[in-house]
Amino acid sequence: MDINQLKAQSYDELRALYRTFLHSQNISKLTINTAYVDTFYLWRKGSKDLFWNSVTSTDFENAAKNALIKALSENSTGNVKSLVNSYLSHLRRFRLFLDSDGTAEPSVPTQKKAKHVYTRKKKMGVDVPDPSIEQVEFYLAKWDGLENYHLQEDALNKLFFELCPKNTNIIDVLLKASTLNDFYSTNIFSIYPVAKHICALGIDARLKAGDVTLVGDIQHITISDTEKNFYSFASKYCSHHNPLDYPIYDSYVDEVLRYFRNRDSFSDFHDGDLKDYVKFKGILIDFRAFYDLVKYNLKQIDQYVWLLGKDYFPKNYGKKKIGD
Repeated sequence: MDINQLKAQSYDELRALYRTFLHSQNISKLTINTAYVDTFYLWRKGSKDLFWNSVTSTDFENAAKNALIKALSENSTGNVKSLVNSYLSHLRRFRLFLDSDGTAEPSVPTQKKAKHVYTRKKKMGVDVPDPSIEQVEFYLAKWDGLENYHLQEDALNKLFFELCPKNTNIIDVLLKASTLNDFYSTNIFSIYPVAKHICALGIDARLKAGDVTLVGDIQHITISDTEKNFYSFASKYCSHHNPLDYPIYDSYVDEVLRYFRNRDSFSDFHDGDLKDYVKFKGILIDFRAFYDLVKYNLKQIDQYVWLLGKDYFPKNYGKKKIGD
């Protein structure tokens, strides 16, 4: 769309155009109504220039986030840390609107489409699009449009950041561990020993410091004389306390990282290294650097890679929940 023509629009005119675009997308009425209002928060609470400078910045993620933190700190009584992610997701979708013709569904750039065939193939013959800024933006917008994932994550943020931020009370830890186990379908059938184990470790200072060895300490536990390894759950538990320092491991991410290692040699690791959290995080950082995606934090890279894995390496069994 012509950015200068859009900038000339009044607040109400631009919202009306954007609402038409939202109705052309495969998203719920609730999401449309929320986006219609929340996308323009910086305009309402700041100014027209602040809004446009943020959404068109070459350093969008940092510029918009900083502007939102400032505006929310001055105008909201809610938890800024959890609110900023929600408002930022709406601005990401608006940027897709700017790149569209106003009605077309968001898609990957033409040059990407010409280079790759976007159809699901058998695992051995799959052809996955090159990691790029366009691809990350596409999948982050897709994530924001998946209402069930988005709302589950908002609920977890409220639980982990506001209601039960510490890990010294067994009841708090039980609430968090049980909710994670349900939302992510991690199939831990006896959650109390896990919660007790987490409490005994005294993890709060290590979480804040981003101590990556903590995942290994949480994942190994003995239940009824049987050694258990809850690796993916441990990465999720740490990530929901400190998402920027603890990317989530799961099978979809594993598949994607091995695929691009085999195809592009972005890193020299053995398959088993992905099951070592310290090495796993390093591999994800290598992936980000190799494909020049350093503008995105590890949380965003994790979301992108996970959705990419769901698209190109789908499971053949039962309906799964977020994070499978």
